[in-house]
Amino acid sequence: MAKQEESSSGFRVVDRRPFAADGSRKEGIAAEESKGEAAAPERSTEGEPRSEPYGPYEAESSGFETLVSYLSTTAMFQLGLIPGPSGERIPADLPNAQRTVDLLEVLREKTQGNLTASESRLLDDVLYELRMSFVEIQKRQAQKRK
Repeated sequence: MAKQEESSSGFRVVDRRPFAADGSRKEGIAAEESKGEAAAPERSTEGEPRSEPYGPYEAESSGFETLVSYLSTTAMFQLGLIPGPSGERIPADLPNAQRTVDLLEVLREKTQGNLTASESRLLDDVLYELRMSFVEIQKRQAQKRK
């Protein structure tokens, strides 16, 4: 069975690594895994590679969804919809926001027919929301100039 420790703070630490420090296989670990109990992924420490390089959601989303998320977040930042790193308000940069939305449109055109239904819907929804936000911000800026 895996070694368990409990500190005075109430946290319980369970060592489920399959190998000991000398490289030999620990007893009981193979038996736990064969029973259908998946071992918890190792927590990485500083300087060591992680088994999940991009966090726990990487397995749930495709690289395409990550790309769309990255580009849409960039566009929202450029539109001034997302605050800066310190929480400060960032003024809208419409030309760069337009370029980012255009990149998403190019992505939609080039991947047409090769996406799953959920990926296509995600891209269409993101493009719609960004375009509506862009037009609204453009109208506000035009009204301020009058």
